[in-house]
Amino acid sequence: MLNAAFFTTIAQLRELPADSFAEVAFAGRSNAGKSSAINTLCNHKRLAFVSKMPGRTQHLNFFRVEESRYLVDLPGYGYARAPKDQKHVWQALIGGYLGRRPQLAGLILIMDIRHPLTDLDRSLLDWFRPSGRPVHVLLSKSDKLSRSQALPVLRQVSADLLEAGFNATVQLFSSPKRVGVEEAEAVVRGWLGVTKKAPAQGEEEETGESSP
Repeated sequence: MLNAAFFTTIAQLRELPADSFAEVAFAGRSNAGKSSAINTLCNHKRLAFVSKMPGRTQHLNFFRVEESRYLVDLPGYGYARAPKDQKHVWQALIGGYLGRRPQLAGLILIMDIRHPLTDLDRSLLDWFRPSGRPVHVLLSKSDKLSRSQALPVLRQVSADLLEAGFNATVQLFSSPKRVGVEEAEAVVRGWLGVTKKAPAQGEEEETGESSP
């Protein structure tokens, strides 16, 4: 698992860490399972706050993985109860970060497999497109569907992103069932340039089911 610890919360772009070498951002529609995905990948129950009130994360939360390398939890988007002025603030913060942060190595985009590629997801991808950096989509809550139901969604989302010209890969993911955890972790480690430490002698490493 990734070894991450909370570092700082950013409310304005000028507060971004100056020492950063590489960052991987996590984005997703409110209640898509973004915080759960971060916690699962880091083997931590409350690293990213999982709220019963979607849309709680309003700033950029930085978690340090190694020296000068960070995971960045972006505000969830699309939650109807958020005030309109607050939504505009979130959009400016997310859009500015995704479009102008040179240290950003890639974007992990979490989508509920039952509601993939919403208009808001596509808008976020359009913000990110000019960066030319890669996107890796986690189709979360895949345990809510049978495998015969989930695989066609996986193929369709992959095809849609390819047709739209995005540099994107897609996988199935489930935090409670640990589906696709190793695959997602490998992508994040590759983008950050963080190697995986071998388990100590006598320890067995946990494994999670990966999508095909």
